[in-house]
Amino acid sequence: MPAYSLIYHGDKERPFDLAVTLSIRNTDPVHPITLVSVDYFDTDGKRIRGYLESELKLGAMSSTRYVLQESDQSGGSGASFIVRWKSEAKVTEPIVETVMISTRTQQGISFTSRGQAIKEDNP
Repeated sequence: MPAYSLIYHGDKERPFDLAVTLSIRNTDPVHPITLVSVDYFDTDGKRIRGYLESELKLGAMSSTRYVLQESDQSGGSGASFIVRWKSEAKVTEPIVETVMISTRTQQGISFTSRGQAIKEDNP
């Protein structure tokens, strides 16, 4: 899941810091899912931190979020999250998105990015 904690602008490639919200939505109307891990990686692929100390159950149609402060530039311009989840029943795939936003003086920027499955474990 891309997490653009900063982007570059202008001819001199000046950094523009962004706050990042990782949103995880259980889209199944009946069954819960369980978040196994939510990990944050820097531009070089080094794990910076995990956001879960234990598994977290998300009920049907519920969501959770994790916020990366605008001042946290530890991930660099190519940071990412990896979200691992499981379910006891066959469920619709959750929606995992990041929302990046920042405002400065009269300039503001916001955009989203949607995650993509990179591996599926079959029971």
